[in-house]
Amino acid sequence: MPSFFKKKPLQKNKPSQEEEKQKKQTSSPISPVLEENIEIIKTQTGKSSEVIIRIFNHSPRFNARTAIVYVKGITDQQTIQDLLIESILKPGVQDPDQKNLAAMVEEIVPLGNIEQVDDWSVLFESLMAGDTIIFVDGFSSAVRACTEGGEKRSIEEPSTQRAIRGSREGFTEYIETNISMVRRLIQNPLLWTESMKIGKVTKTNVTIMYIKGIAKDEVIVELRKRLNKIDIDGVLESGYIEQLIEDQSITAFPTLYYSERPDTVAGNLLEGRFAVFVNGTPFVLLGPAVFVQFFQSIEDYTERFYISTAIRLLRVLVFFISLIGPATYIAATTFHQEMIPTQLLIAIAAQREAVPFPSFVEALIMEVTFEILREAGIRMPKAIGSAISIVGALVIGQAAVQAGVVSPAMVIIVAITAIASFATPSIAIAISARLLRFIFMISAATFGFYGMLLVFIMLVVHLCSLRSFGVPYMSPLAPLIPAEVGDTFIRAPMWTGTKRPAYISGPNQQRDGDNMSKPEPEQRRILVTENEGDQNET
Repeated sequence: MPSFFKKKPLQKNKPSQEEEKQKKQTSSPISPVLEENIEIIKTQTGKSSEVIIRIFNHSPRFNARTAIVYVKGITDQQTIQDLLIESILKPGVQDPDQKNLAAMVEEIVPLGNIEQVDDWSVLFESLMAGDTIIFVDGFSSAVRACTEGGEKRSIEEPSTQRAIRGSREGFTEYIETNISMVRRLIQNPLLWTESMKIGKVTKTNVTIMYIKGIAKDEVIVELRKRLNKIDIDGVLESGYIEQLIEDQSITAFPTLYYSERPDTVAGNLLEGRFAVFVNGTPFVLLGPAVFVQFFQSIEDYTERFYISTAIRLLRVLVFFISLIGPATYIAATTFHQEMIPTQLLIAIAAQREAVPFPSFVEALIMEVTFEILREAGIRMPKAIGSAISIVGALVIGQAAVQAGVVSPAMVIIVAITAIASFATPSIAIAISARLLRFIFMISAATFGFYGMLLVFIMLVVHLCSLRSFGVPYMSPLAPLIPAEVGDTFIRAPMWTGTKRPAYISGPNQQRDGDNMSKPEPEQRRILVTENEGDQNET
């Protein structure tokens, strides 16, 4: 592998004098003098207006000066007012000689998750996470109380993964809500979670979730190892994590799956995969991922198996159309005219008579134009974005045909290709097809179908070489696992899925499906006979 493809170790920047000063200030122990602690908080937060500091010169409960510190907007102000401040100002004196500060606060404040804090770094992390910090003059420690809250987006239907039959719930940007939505679907104590903070500046909450015994232990160990190696200033979306933990980054295909549907995440967890939740994004990462997974949808398991199989095969067909549609037209009209029926060839030739460009330039112009329209439709306001993209495509396409820049057949080919790319259930794999489409177009314009075949062989070899946390990307097709083919591009009947995928799941591969077997014809006949006998007696 060339040296410029190798990942270079991250170089840590030398801290500035201001950072050294702040580090020295926060590394000092919490002072028993209230004013000194308040001054450190003001200095570290730059006296931000969102950081609220309330000092009570006389607190009856502590018999000392007391201060509470919280960040406005990420805390529940009603809880702070009703449960925290009123409890501190209630009459009655606590004896500081008998109890430590945390025990005193826990006795008078009816809030959960009250802990004593002796380190400034932990204190600031709690403060910026939505906790309220309580200082009491004379104590060389502080107390944090859980008051996390603020405005949050309500649970809505997923916008990118819609399903006709299935749950209407979608993840939000709040990590605790997302985890609870999955726990409602899998009510099992073996559903384990591990939380950590990633990002030296953002301190983003990241949680991994898996089912103990179903997920492979070595995969979870490797995931934990990769996450702990991340050294970055900030994590604002799960895509940051995806790019830093994937097996191979030099590829157009996604090696990790992401979803904003709780039922999709729950189904993948039951198969032995892990989930990575990142605070601030509704998209949850799932791995290990395989190629066939990107053509599956949650409603495949709610419909009858022959309907789901037909729809899956249709998805595979539209993927190949979006991948090689324009390239096939270019190769056929440029090098292999003998393969086109005579009447159709005459019609295409008549249309292209006034077009001054070859087929490749035609396709390139239309593809680039449509990509511009698609990007413009996404960036435009929602109310007019779809109208601009549709009207723009119609007007530009009709004008281009009338001006003799492109032929009507090319407009049809590009339109069918665009519609096929929208029919792919996963946006990540659809984007891969959009990128590779231009490579196929260049190969078709250069060598015809022979060039397309060569690129296709190289593509299959590349797919077979990919790994996702050690799992072959083309599993269970390459290497072929006959017992696992029933849930790939086809969907076998539900009663046949008594075991989890062996290439993903851990030691517990049995789905406990002893009663899932399909009733035998003899059993059904006996059941029908008994029911008819009961009706006759009635």
